[in-house]
Amino acid sequence: MSNVISIRAFKALRDQDNEELAYRARILSMSKVELLEEMVRFQEERKTVGTLTPSMMLRGRHLFRALEESADSQELKILSRSYRRHLDYEIAAAREGRSN
Repeated sequence: MSNVISIRAFKALRDQDNEELAYRARILSMSKVELLEEMVRFQEERKTVGTLTPSMMLRGRHLFRALEESADSQELKILSRSYRRHLDYEIAAAREGRSN
């Protein structure tokens, strides 16, 4: 039975992958100002939701990597790297919890 795949789960995973790729493409086309505005939106969404959802973690990882790479100041680079590393940790913990 371990070879059985839920079609619904497969479609959900595929849709999530497509959304992640679309968001990443959108992030990569943004200017520095737009990236900072997106960071504010991300933080507001996190505050509203109250927790990091798996989708938010993946989007945040792309956002903060782009911010880190485009940062003009060392402070923004350090802040972005810190957020990205935190999200990487959260993603790894979520995957570890899901696999157990």
